[in-house]
Amino acid sequence: MSTPIQYDDLPMYWIGDWAGRRAAVTPRRVALLDAATDCRYTYAEMNDRACRVGTYLTDRLGLKKGDIVCFIARNRIEAVDLYLACGKTGIILAPLSHRLTKRELDDLIGRIRPQALIHEDVFAALADSLELPETVRHRLVWSDEDSIWEREVLATPPRDDVNVPLAQSDPYLYIHTGGTTALPKICVVSYRQMLWNSLEIIVTSSGALAQQRELLTFPLFHIGGWNTITPIYHAGGYTVLLREFDPGQVLELIEREQITHFGAVEAMLLFLARHSRFRETRLDSLHGITTAGAPCSPAAMRPFWERGIPVTQSYGLTEAGPSNFTYVGIDHSLDEIWTHNASIGTPFFHCDYQIVDQQTLQPVPRGEVGVLCMRSLHNFDGYLDQPERTQEVLLDGGWVYSGDLAREDEKGYVYIVGRADNMFITGGENVSPEEVENVLREHPSVAEVAVLGVPDENWGQVPLALIVPKPGCEVSIQALREHCRRYLAGYKIPRRFQVVEELPMAGPGKVDRKLLKAQYES
Repeated sequence: MSTPIQYDDLPMYWIGDWAGRRAAVTPRRVALLDAATDCRYTYAEMNDRACRVGTYLTDRLGLKKGDIVCFIARNRIEAVDLYLACGKTGIILAPLSHRLTKRELDDLIGRIRPQALIHEDVFAALADSLELPETVRHRLVWSDEDSIWEREVLATPPRDDVNVPLAQSDPYLYIHTGGTTALPKICVVSYRQMLWNSLEIIVTSSGALAQQRELLTFPLFHIGGWNTITPIYHAGGYTVLLREFDPGQVLELIEREQITHFGAVEAMLLFLARHSRFRETRLDSLHGITTAGAPCSPAAMRPFWERGIPVTQSYGLTEAGPSNFTYVGIDHSLDEIWTHNASIGTPFFHCDYQIVDQQTLQPVPRGEVGVLCMRSLHNFDGYLDQPERTQEVLLDGGWVYSGDLAREDEKGYVYIVGRADNMFITGGENVSPEEVENVLREHPSVAEVAVLGVPDENWGQVPLALIVPKPGCEVSIQALREHCRRYLAGYKIPRRFQVVEELPMAGPGKVDRKLLKAQYES
């Protein structure tokens, strides 16, 4: 009897050649609009660019399959070129966030050990400050004024055989985590992960992606950015590339380009709704908005709902997708979707999940809070050179331990209620800060809030709420307590309230809890 074929490890020419395969099917269809330059590119043109970049990387720089290219840049078409070229050649792409500190970037580059570093000229000072390992043989700088990309890279005659066979198990991306609680981890993302997540999104959208006009708002150093582009590419849709999030430009592009969908974090929705042009901008082309990153409050969703635009929550993480759950409102009314606005919905077609006890890892009864675990073919392949940390997240049976607290209601809808590592205990009872924060955000005087446990002689810890008032509003502590009593158990109600001008942020829409704990929990 012959040995069964392991298709996950079998090299095939189509794996990674997203550019070539789509160009063969719809060569003249517009693939991408670069909003910074107002240039449109067909799928045939994008494939030609990818072939030229791939040839440059292999023939001029001498890179080969398994070599690594790091880049530091905003959302530019050159980054998309690199992504598609790496898919053709098997070179691993490692995007780096320009928001990280020198210490964090030095640590990442030292562990990644790339053969090339490519960056925008606006980050030249940052790049110059980095301690590059001896593996870095090449450094390229992008510039809008004198671009080596146009002058040299894209001038490279493409080889016919630039595309090489790759296996689904081959690594495609090294994506780092945020680094808000420790030095960033590096997730090894395979072609299998990107392929299956694209399939999930295409299936869930019921074929709508082929006609979708997607505004890319997520940065391309996050997997969410690539997980926006890749399924659109597979389906043959249209992507508008936004260099950086700007609420005025987003509103302009929605109206001008008839955008049908975009993804957002809560902070983006708040900035859009508060913009002076929000009410006058036509949004009737929008079929929906999908939130990601962290649970989104109803207060951030409401301005869009009031204009007939459904905002639904999705859920995922780099280690498991990143897309695993979504509330799809295709067959539901706006009112029905709104009643489940706090839910991440149900899992994608090819994703198992269970909610387990934090200590025993055994499933908890429906309705009880536990840690969400997921299993699918779009799980990551572990953290780069960190087997111990990988074992903490990749459990027996192929389950990814998310670290997020969740519960399931009687209809099978899942809700994220907080982070397991943010939870604190007061008088023997568990409190999720995020649950309390979501309630307080609904009060009309509250713009933003952070809740944390602070030491208490009697109860061990008690909840402290840091409140940022809305402009022109006075905060009544008594009114906030009464508001909490309507929605929270007594032990969850903050014992202390403190009004602050602002909260420290660790990224768009993410409060720096590590800094707050250092300030208030000691």
